[in-house]
Parts: sequence; C-alpha cells; structure tokens
Amino acid sequence: MILIAESGSTKCDAVFLDDSGKEISRFRMMGFNPYFHTSPFISENALLVDEIMKYKDQTTHVFFYGAGCSSQRLNLVISEGLSPVFPNAKIMVDHDLKACAYSTYDGEPSISCILGTGSNSVYFDGHDIAEEVPALAFILGDEGSASYIGKKLISGFLYKKMPQDLADDFFNTYKLTKDIVIDKVYAQDHANVFLGSLAPFAHKNIKNPFVYEIVAEGFRKFLETHVLCFPQAKNVEVNFVGSIAYHFQDVLVDLLKSMDLKLGRIIRRPLDGLINYHLTQHAQSNKIFNLKQAL
Repeated sequence: MILIAESGSTKCDAVFLDDSGKEISRFRMMGFNPYFHTSPFISENALLVDEIMKYKDQTTHVFFYGAGCSSQRLNLVISEGLSPVFPNAKIMVDHDLKACAYSTYDGEPSISCILGTGSNSVYFDGHDIAEEVPALAFILGDEGSASYIGKKLISGFLYKKMPQDLADDFFNTYKLTKDIVIDKVYAQDHANVFLGSLAPFAHKNIKNPFVYEIVAEGFRKFLETHVLCFPQAKNVEVNFVGSIAYHFQDVLVDLLKSMDLKLGRIIRRPLDGLINYHLTQHAQSNKIFNLKQAL
C-alpha cells in the first residue's frame, strides 16, 4: 500500500494506492506544516484519521509533499511525525512546490504557482526544478494568497477604509474586534490559517470594487514578484494550483492577459495531476516516485 499526500497549511489531500497503482481510498485531513506543527502533534492528529488507521500497518511507502517542507531540518519534523504512524513504511517528504510542478506538467517547460493559504512559484523543465525568489510566508510575503487577502480585509475593516455596507456585513459575519484580531494574529498559533479563513468573504463580495482591488492587487504583486522574476516568464505557460487561484480565476486571467503572460492550467487540488505524473509520464524513469522500482 502506498500513500501520496499533498498538504497545504490548512488541509491535506491524500490517497492510498495498492501495489498496482489502483486507487483504494481518497480522503482529506488537516494540513501539517513544519513551521507550525511539531512531530508529536503530527503523530497524534494523523492517528485520528479513520483511513490512516485502516491502512497504516499495510502501508509500505509514504510520499508527503507539504507547505514549509523546504529543507532537511523541516522535512525531518514531518517524517518523524509520520514514522510512528506508519511503522512499516519508507517515508519521503518534499516541498509542495514539487507537487505543484509535477501536477501541472504537460510535457513542456512551464512556471507553476501555488495560490492557496500561502503562495509560491517554481520553474520546471521536466527534469529540474528552479526557484528564483524565496517565499517569505504570511508576514513578509504570500502575495495574492488567502492569508494576504484576509490581512487586507481586516486592515481595511479596522482602519475604516472598507465601505460601510461591506463593513457591516464583515462584522456580522465574523464578529471581529481589534482586540480579537490582535490576539488571533499575534498571540495565538496559526495566524496564517486564521487570516486565510476570511478569504471566502472576498469571494462572496468580489463584485464590490473595494474587494476586487484587494484581490487584483494581491495577484498583481504575486505575478510581478514570483512570475516575472523568471527569465522564461513571457515564453512559457504559467500554471496555478490552489483554492484561491481556482475561485478567483476570472480576476487572475484578466491580469495575466494585461501582463502578456500565457495562462496554462488552473487546478484547485493537485492530487490527481500528481498521481498521473508519477504513474504515467515517469513510470519508466528513476524519479522520486516509481511504483515498479519502489516496490
């Protein structure tokens, strides 16, 4: 049994495959990020998932792609959390940027971007993955992401820049005051998840010019910083994965056109593309996932 998991900071999509590559069970659980979660926390919460409890002892290989999994030290947090859960499995942990690149790859070099709770980008030529600028997470970066949109909504609300009818709706929806916001952002864990949880309000009100400009400006900053940084930007397709790219794709498409960038694929959840990449396009290679060789 093989587990493939693709995790953001908020949620994780995962699938169990049998030894032939047939899908056995697909499920969703909370996301694990080594910046915010400890190994014991990961172990404890993974064991609460019914599908994992059912197949954990039969699992021989775990392939976990996650937000924040960008170094050996950080990846170790995840692998040490999963090892007690899957006692008979070899565990591979890698960056969610690789899952993004693999899931959107169609045989041609491209730029692949994550626009979910956080944001990031990578260039993939089919063999090598290259980053041009770093992701700076929700305090310094994450342009265009759910956490960015939430941050701008809250600041606009608290600074009284938000139109009054919109501000009334925002307060009635979330019942947030300055003190509550300060506590959630500066005193409690997972501030990025809290901020990202406000993005649905933007989706509901995207036709409001105030909200539209927040989303458009975030996407504009993302494209300027994380896409135009690549020398190949104007010559290859730009792909996107993540709920923000998917739900706000009309805004995103308009900006791509205005910046003379070529739209590739927009995928809400990269798991299907990730499985397809590993099982079909690289079935005969020595890439990181090869069922025949791994087993």
